[in-house]
Amino acid sequence: MFWKKSQGSPAAPTGPVEFLIVGLGNPGREYENTRHNVGFLAVDTLAGQLGVKIDRLKFKSLCGDAMIGGHRVLLMKPSTFMNLSGQAVQEAMRFHKIPIEHLVVLSDDVSLDVGRLRIRRKGSDGGHNGLKNIIYLTGQDTFPRIKIGVGKKPHPDYDLAAWVLGKLRAEDSELLDKTFDNAAQAVKLIVEGQIDLAMNRYNS
Repeated sequence: MFWKKSQGSPAAPTGPVEFLIVGLGNPGREYENTRHNVGFLAVDTLAGQLGVKIDRLKFKSLCGDAMIGGHRVLLMKPSTFMNLSGQAVQEAMRFHKIPIEHLVVLSDDVSLDVGRLRIRRKGSDGGHNGLKNIIYLTGQDTFPRIKIGVGKKPHPDYDLAAWVLGKLRAEDSELLDKTFDNAAQAVKLIVEGQIDLAMNRYNS
């Protein structure tokens, strides 16, 4: 893998993109810091650790290029809105010829307590519309995913959409800061071929 220096920023990667790292969420200021957008926030944390910005518009997403363990990765925040996340993912996968196993998706999970992580190498959508659309459009569910707990609805009759589109509470945000760091570390391990270690270390 060759590198070229860019003035005043981390070395810019060259060579083919090998992995897509996709954080799920909804674009727009009104959705910032909502439970449904923790995938965006986790990918932002990873970008910060890698010294890159996710600010280039491509594949119906905001994108950023980075290197992890000698592999060039594309960080993506789809701007399609959650329920159509698969459009962005499918477009990028086709362009870069990415195998499904090299797609890593970060998303919210209402079945997990706030701050908990659950890493899986494959599986169903678990009722998450973003994952559902990715699985539908790619026709495969054999991609690693990192689920970030945002907590259950306050009571069974509470509207799920209202819950996931609600703002994170201050105490939740404090818990999630550490979770986003762990999620970023887990992504690095997955890209380096150590998903079992990531699951052992960060599943909670």
